[in-house]
Amino acid sequence: MSLLSLFLLIILSLLQFSLSLSSPFNYSLHIDCGGLVNTTDAFRTTWLSDAFYSGGATSVVSEPLLFLHQQEKTLRHFPISSGKKNCYSVPTGVAGGGRYFLRTFTVYDNFDGKSHSPSFDVSVEGTIVFSWRSPWPESVARSGAYSDLFFHHNEPVVDVCFYSIATDSPVIGSLQLTQIEPNAYQFEYAKNSSNYILVNYGRFSSGSDQWGPGFTNDTDFFSRSWQSDAEFRLTSVSIANGATIKSISAGKPIANVETNPNYFPEKLYQTAITAEGNGGGILEYELPVDAKMDYLLWFHFAEIDAGVSKIGQRVFDVTVNGDNVSRVDVFKEVGGFAAYDWSYVVKNLSSTTLNVRLESVVGAPIICGLENYAIVPVDLKTIPDQVIAMKALKESLRVPDRMGWNGDPCAPTNWDAWEGVTCHPTKDETALVVSQIDLGSQGLKGYISDKIVLLTNLVSLNLSSNSLGGNIPSGLGQNSLVKLDLSNNKFTGYIPDSLTSSSLQLVLLNGNLLEGQVPEDIYSIGVHGGAIDLSGNKGLCGVPSLPDCSLLWGENGLSKGAKIGIGVASLVILSALITGIYFCLKWKHRNDYDFGLPHELTALAAKRNRYHRQKSLMDLEMERQHAKGFIPTYNVS
Repeated sequence: MSLLSLFLLIILSLLQFSLSLSSPFNYSLHIDCGGLVNTTDAFRTTWLSDAFYSGGATSVVSEPLLFLHQQEKTLRHFPISSGKKNCYSVPTGVAGGGRYFLRTFTVYDNFDGKSHSPSFDVSVEGTIVFSWRSPWPESVARSGAYSDLFFHHNEPVVDVCFYSIATDSPVIGSLQLTQIEPNAYQFEYAKNSSNYILVNYGRFSSGSDQWGPGFTNDTDFFSRSWQSDAEFRLTSVSIANGATIKSISAGKPIANVETNPNYFPEKLYQTAITAEGNGGGILEYELPVDAKMDYLLWFHFAEIDAGVSKIGQRVFDVTVNGDNVSRVDVFKEVGGFAAYDWSYVVKNLSSTTLNVRLESVVGAPIICGLENYAIVPVDLKTIPDQVIAMKALKESLRVPDRMGWNGDPCAPTNWDAWEGVTCHPTKDETALVVSQIDLGSQGLKGYISDKIVLLTNLVSLNLSSNSLGGNIPSGLGQNSLVKLDLSNNKFTGYIPDSLTSSSLQLVLLNGNLLEGQVPEDIYSIGVHGGAIDLSGNKGLCGVPSLPDCSLLWGENGLSKGAKIGIGVASLVILSALITGIYFCLKWKHRNDYDFGLPHELTALAAKRNRYHRQKSLMDLEMERQHAKGFIPTYNVS
């Protein structure tokens, strides 16, 4: 997508997308992937027709009647012909960046008739956040699944990218982006929380069914949806302990809700689960996770039982994977009918399940909700200037869609970089840089963008055997460049001096339309152990194996003398042209006057005519007198 088209799309989207007017942040964008028109769902949310994508095709699930919402029935998929990597470049709508909630809906439902759910990864700004592997669970493949996360971003556009595994086609049903409070979900960790993405591995509300935006009319400023705790609770443990699971509801409003920075909704604290038993109740939950990662647990409590009215009436221990992490007395912390939240980080988890247990000390344990997020470090990204250079090259070289040049050129680090591109980290390992570009024999028909000079770490450039034209950029020849192969193209002009200042050991410029004198320093590459090939350029001259240059040619094209000669010749021709034009205009000016004779010439002609008339009369008179024998004398005046 070009910068101009992206800008127009952003302006268009700002006129169309729905704003969450109830949110204090006023930005929420919903995209119906594969949708052809804007729609409004049963919860009065406006879904924008499919936009901001780099490629792919649209389709519809095989059994649309099984899905409640229109945005769940359509999808976009990315066949391998669109490249291994495809992206949605979604406008964030906020100048200067901020913190965001991203939710996706992913569904297969055998839309392609192949009965093979695809394997692919999903990244946000170069960091892998979701991984789908075939075969999917049957219920997920058939009905789809929602996934969400929180992340920080400072740019006007965020890239959500899909990377094909093998030859599978990634799929996406819908995308939602919502701005949230920048300081939300702060936690104690090695770095600032903006250096991490929080990926939802389970978010539940106790004592209720699933609720939240997209599922019910209940409000959550961050657009979080809350599952029922029954999906995670181990009832067998409580029963074995002789406890009874009981759901309770609040009889009056809850304090400390919907406040900065996390804006947890009041509904979350209006219901709770307790476990009552003679020997002390136990509540136990098991959350599925991925091993070798750290997790952020966010606990939600409220004392909503009017029978608990003093400190010490309800006390319980919280253990995580067998470790006692806290003893809780909600009434002691905030009193009755008030929200109480706290978080805990589980580090270097070795198993694929996370066990949370609430065990009675005094009275029955109680819980209103729990959130579990994987703490995903933000991956390295390509240096911004080099991203600009690579995107400019994508446009100028007319790189075909099949090569998947979308998103960050180098990230994520555990994906391959753009096809034909090799990257490596900087010395301080804070960013990624482009070190090699190998696009030989790819049918390219454009030219080399001047932005290539921004690739200051480029070691090897191979664009051979294409149909590229134009001049070789004058800035090409970074000090890092060792190998340059532009052979068998249609490059014109002269060889730039910038190539002489590089560390080049291989220069292949044969089979082009280059002309002019070859810089001696470039040819010396072959003398000092490197390799150079300039053959097939009929206009090149001035070094061994090539013709001598005429006086017209210098190292940078025309010689100084040739330029002076051409300048003088041009001046002479211009002077002659101006002179010719002057005389033409003068002749035309003279012929444009009235053809009547001037007064002086008219008088002279009159005198001359009178003279001739008198002379004629004299001749007649003489002839007559001659006939009579004498010649008369006239006084002529």
